[in-house]
Amino acid sequence: MAVDFKKRRRRVKLRVKIEEIDYKNVDLLKNFINDKGRIKPARVNGASAKLQRKIAKAVKRARNIALIPYTKVEK
Repeated sequence: MAVDFKKRRRRVKLRVKIEEIDYKNVDLLKNFINDKGRIKPARVNGASAKLQRKIAKAVKRARNIALIPYTKVEK
């Protein structure tokens, strides 16, 4: 009576350096935002906690000065 356990999925390594994340780099920040305009969680991004905090801060700053919309309007 052997029980098969699911193999734990490995987290995808993110290939972005912390120094590269800036609120003015909108093309990079769009990779961390889902289709509704929300910030993707770290478990989806594959980002470390330190990197995720930098991403969140940069996205919020970009939203504040209207480089990125807060939400996507669907009609």
